[in-house]
Order: sequence, then C-alpha cells, then structure tokens
Amino acid sequence: MSDSSQIVVGAGADGQPVSQAIRLANRHGLVAGATGTGKTVTLQRLAEVFSDAGVAVFAADVKGDLCGLGAAATPQGKVAERIAGMPWLGHSPKAYPVTLWDIAGKSGHPLRTTLSEMGPLLLGNLLELTDSQQAALYAAFKVADRDGLLLLDLKDLKALLNHLKDNPQVLGDDSALMTSSSTQALLRRLATLEQQGAEALFGEPALQLEDLLQPTADGRGRIHLLDASRLVHEAPKVYATFLLWLLAELFEQLPERGDAEKPLLALFFDEAHLLFNGTPKALQDRLEQVVRLIRSKGVGVYFVTQSPADLPDAVLAQLGLRIQHGLRAFTAKEQKSLKAVADGFRPNPAFSTLGVLTELGIGEALVGTLEDKGTPAMVQRVLVAPPQSRIGPLSSAERDALLAASSLRGRYDQPIDRESAYEMLTQRKGEPAEPVPQAKPEQDSFADKAGEFLQGAAGQAIKSAVRQAANQLGRQLMRGLMGSLLGNKRR
Repeated sequence: MSDSSQIVVGAGADGQPVSQAIRLANRHGLVAGATGTGKTVTLQRLAEVFSDAGVAVFAADVKGDLCGLGAAATPQGKVAERIAGMPWLGHSPKAYPVTLWDIAGKSGHPLRTTLSEMGPLLLGNLLELTDSQQAALYAAFKVADRDGLLLLDLKDLKALLNHLKDNPQVLGDDSALMTSSSTQALLRRLATLEQQGAEALFGEPALQLEDLLQPTADGRGRIHLLDASRLVHEAPKVYATFLLWLLAELFEQLPERGDAEKPLLALFFDEAHLLFNGTPKALQDRLEQVVRLIRSKGVGVYFVTQSPADLPDAVLAQLGLRIQHGLRAFTAKEQKSLKAVADGFRPNPAFSTLGVLTELGIGEALVGTLEDKGTPAMVQRVLVAPPQSRIGPLSSAERDALLAASSLRGRYDQPIDRESAYEMLTQRKGEPAEPVPQAKPEQDSFADKAGEFLQGAAGQAIKSAVRQAANQLGRQLMRGLMGSLLGNKRR
C-alpha cells in the first residue's frame, strides 16, 4: 500500500518510487508540458494522493476529463502494464469523493461570490478598466461602504453607478473621479460582462470556504472540480478573476498553521497563464505576494500550464514540486525556452536534462522533488503512476448521479436576492422594486458550522472571522485580500 505521508509521483529509472513528503506540499508546485503529453492524468494522480491523505482539493476541469475521478478505473492495455511494473504502488481501482461546481449552474452546483467580497481591485481587473475608470470604481465602493449599500450582484452596482451619476454631490471630495464618461464606460463594461454570462458569478448564497474543507466520513479529502471547459474559452477573465478571488479569500480567512504534517487544501490552477496575462502590475505583485505567504496557511498552489515560461519568475522561484512533461522546440526562441526549463532543475549526472526534455513519451516526466530538509533533489526521469480512478470523463448520467448524492445538494442551488443596493436605491427614488424572494442567507450557518467541519485552530479561526464579518455586514462590506494589500483594509 502507498504511504499517505508521501506524494508518490511514479517510478524512477530504477523502478523505485519517486516521492516527496506531503508535509512539504504547501511549498507549491508545477505541472507543465505540451498538449497531449499527460498533464491531466498527472493532475488526476496528484488529486488522488491528496484526497487519500485527507487533504481537500480544488481544481479547474478545463478539458472535462478530471471528473473521471468520480468513477473507479478499469485498467487495461499499457495502463495495466504500467501498474504491474509498480508492485509497491498498491493500486486499487476506486472512485473518489467528487463535488462538481459550475459558475453557470448547469453541470454542477452554482458557484457564486458577491461584488462586496470581490472588491474593486479584482473587479477592475475583470472589467479591464483604465486607471481613471478604476479610480471611479473605487469611489463608488467607498460610497457603498459609507452608506451601507450592499453590493451583491451586478444590478446593485449598476443601480449605484446610476445613483452617483444623478447625484454627484454624494461623492463629496471624490466627485472629480466619477465623471459622466467614466460612469458610462463602467456601465458599458458591466453590460459586456453580462453578455459573457458572468452575471451568474455574483450573488447569494455565496461560496462558503468550509464547504471546500469539509472531509468525508472516511477521512478522505473532498475533490472539488470547477467545470471550466467553456469558461476558459468564452470568458477567460471571469475564470482567472474567480481563481484570484478564491486564493485571496483563503489567505485572508485561514489562520497561520506553521509547519504541519499535511496541508489543508491543494489548489490546481489549469491554464495558469490566464492568471497573469494582461494582469495589471499592482495586482500581479499582490498575487506573487499571496503565493509566497499562503503556504503558512496550509494551502498548496499547483500551476498547470504548457511551459514554465507562462509564469512570472517570482512565482516560479517559489514552486517546490516540479513535474515537467515533454516539450517541443522547433524555433530558436523555443530552444532558448527549453534550456531555461532544464536549468530550473537540479542536474542529475546520469542524464542530460535538456536532452531528455524532447524525448519524453506520453505519461513520462522529469520530476524535481524536495528533500526532507526542503532543498531540491536531483531531477529524475519518471513514469507517472496511473490514477486509481477512471481516465476520461463521466457520462451525463454519472454526473447527474453525483450531483443528486452531493452533501451540498440544495445549499447553493436556489439563488437568494435579499435587500441590497438595488432595492434600497429604488426605494429612495420612490419606484417599486422587483419582488425579492424571501429567504434567509446563510451568513450565520458559516459561523455556526465551520468549527464542526474543521478540527482544531483552523475551524475556530474561520468561525470567528466570519461571525465578525457577518456582524459588520450592512455597514462595513467585506473585502478580499487583494484590495486589502493596496490599503483597502477592512475596518
């Protein structure tokens, strides 16, 4: 049987396991390689290892194949041969505890946050604002904070912008920031966002972090999969901004853990280049800072991309476990990039890292692990261990069955539209507001239940933090860390 204290990647040249201590998994990691080289299967293997060790997983399912984690494998052919060559693996086909999410709410539980939680910095990145438009957005959020106007969904922000356009005196000293042109530009950007289907991302009930961290009855970590198969291609900014928000919220809410036997959560960000493409420098700097610091909160971040060159050097320098599948180099620029990838590993005198990079077959990888003291081990050529779950997607019927049996069924499925900025501003104008479904949001349930879902200090800290935030809602709005690091701290 495999050792749950180790992340076993596969077999080295001597047929023995190549692994890294799971207590070092918060040092982050990278899974890279050209299309078709086996990155998705490697990601699946890692998700299984974390789950078996009791570590929760959140991963973006870009190709739609990762959901195979929810069904047992039926090894045959070359996969069965590889398993036979790893007798120490203890391979036992089984399904894993998978929870399906979808921002559109079609192929998984609806996944939402609120504009107040996202904050103006991340929202500005999503809207791709100019500096003057970003300043206007900050001014609008400042008024919302001051006047107790909850910004939950897009119609709240649109109502606020129209209110400020008609009543510029409300802005006080910031009136110069909210010009007519900037207001119109913001409204146009919001309309474009709605056309991309991003409206579904904002609203309540918003995602509660304890639902990601809750283990199964048998102690395994739950694997949460975000269906990003359409999102990445149709609304890549929405995809990237949500992941940035999730990272920021985890950093802000989780307590310091120091060195622990294993992390609380492993995040897998597929198509990782989207997190950095076109990102303003201020936001990229903050992202790099969060990646550096979040390891102390018990979160390991694993970037999945075609080439390490897709990531900033400051992020690459922080990645411990490196799994590099095959790369192709035809042009001079690609060959230069190939050398940079090879130089990122600690050399192994047994082979040329640069030479092997273009020779790797499907399911093979160069693997750089961390030694027990946290220093890089020599790179090894590895046959990646096959996953114990199915390689390939679930059928529609199997997905429906997973959703029907989900422990979160009914928790997020029905939207809640409580009184917020739209209703309050409509009432001030004397116009009838749209009917609001009467349902109590789950603010208190997080505070009451978080400690039950998590053991020790983590659960108590989240419980305390969110109860405090819930008490402040209505006068002081929640902000993500990305905004806080720019001096927009919660009071």
